[in-house]
Amino acid sequence: MRSFRSGVHPVRAGVIALVLIAIFTYFAFTKDMPFTEGYRIQAVFENSNLVQQRTPVRIAGVDIGEVIEVERYKDTNLSLVTMEIEEDGRPIHKDATIKVRPRLFLEGNFYLDMQQGRPGSGEVADGGMIPVGQTSHPVQLDQVLTALQSDTRESLKETLQGFGEALDSEPTPEDDLDQELEARGLTGGEALNRSLEHGPEALLGEAPRDMSRLIQGIARTSRGLAADEEALADLVSNFNTTMATMAERAPQLEETVRLLGPTMASARRGFESIARALPPSRAFAREILPGVRETPATLAAAFPWLDQAKEFFGPQELGGFLDEMTPATSDLAGLTRASRELLPDADRFNRCVLEVLIPAGNLEVEDGAHSAGVESYKEFWYAMVGQAGEGQGFDGNGPFLRLAAPGGVHAIQTGKTNYTGIPVFGNFANQPLETRPAFPGEVPPITRERPCHRNPVPDVNGPASRGPADGSAPNAAPSPVPSLSSLPARRLQPVASVFEGAGQ
Repeated sequence: MRSFRSGVHPVRAGVIALVLIAIFTYFAFTKDMPFTEGYRIQAVFENSNLVQQRTPVRIAGVDIGEVIEVERYKDTNLSLVTMEIEEDGRPIHKDATIKVRPRLFLEGNFYLDMQQGRPGSGEVADGGMIPVGQTSHPVQLDQVLTALQSDTRESLKETLQGFGEALDSEPTPEDDLDQELEARGLTGGEALNRSLEHGPEALLGEAPRDMSRLIQGIARTSRGLAADEEALADLVSNFNTTMATMAERAPQLEETVRLLGPTMASARRGFESIARALPPSRAFAREILPGVRETPATLAAAFPWLDQAKEFFGPQELGGFLDEMTPATSDLAGLTRASRELLPDADRFNRCVLEVLIPAGNLEVEDGAHSAGVESYKEFWYAMVGQAGEGQGFDGNGPFLRLAAPGGVHAIQTGKTNYTGIPVFGNFANQPLETRPAFPGEVPPITRERPCHRNPVPDVNGPASRGPADGSAPNAAPSPVPSLSSLPARRLQPVASVFEGAGQ
């Protein structure tokens, strides 16, 4: 009792024993480390045929793995089978093939029969896939039994009966062969039997040794193929690899074949368009041939011109001229930029002349009996001519406009003269009547912010154009002495004639 108490507790010892038994049992049946995954590959099948988890995978009848999972391959009707392969079954090469085979004659209990493939193709990587072109499934017994259904058997029987009737029927004189058979009194079957009698003669060929030469040629071809077995094996292997690759890309190949029809239709239309374009192209080629024939002569005639053109465009001629024109071009560009500022001002001046100055010059000033009867711009030049005549010089003092006052009871006063800077007084026989145009009292200021063409045409015949006799502004206080400078030119004409010759 004392030694037992000093050892392991019975419960703990039982738990340890159960754990050890479970571990040994697991290794005995699975022969694999827990919580780890082995070498796994996938394969695509057209039909999984009741393949399920734990279905064995065999090579030459020896189990080398098992199926882990069976699922649908993407969005297709194919099956994706995942297998875990033991180390003894490796390597599995990329051209390996897998077949689903039944373990019983009457079906049930399937297994996967694998062929490892050629070493030169490389090993399938862990998690890699074997395409559907390298897999196959067995033919089921029900598929064999349902291959010839009653309607299929009946159709086959009718076909054989029709074929027999065709061979046994009398020929109809529609072509030369039927006419010959009718002349000999033979049916189709009898003619076929006769042909078999002459079969060995036909195999001899036209000459006695034709068949032997054919066999000798086939023998030489076979010996040539057998002489390089490695190349022949590579041809077969490469062909197999090509077919497997095409099978692996079956959906893409199917899509390509599906699109081939519309592509060929489009190509046909394109070729038809090309065919329609060829006659005009040929006609154009025929028409252009004379020009092509004249091309060498044209080039030969163009060489002297090209030599002259080279000198013309050289620095001594046109090139130098362009260099000399460069400053002028720069100045012209500056002028163009400056004209962008000048042209708006010129446009405003033009509008001022067209809309204000010319309409104002075309007005006629109405002054009763003293009216000139012509436009104001003409009246202005008439006054200038008259003033030039009155101011002709007859002494050494130069030209002066001389006015003489005959005297009278009505005093008048001029404005400040340019000669002395003081006004001149005189007596006038007649009383001044009015001032036209009215003197505004001061020169109106120039408003540069407002364009000239926006000003109205002055009203020279309106109420504001008449002023008082003293020459002051319409609203100003009257002056005791009228100003001569405020009188209009047409009203000064009698005064000039009266004061003429009296000096200034």
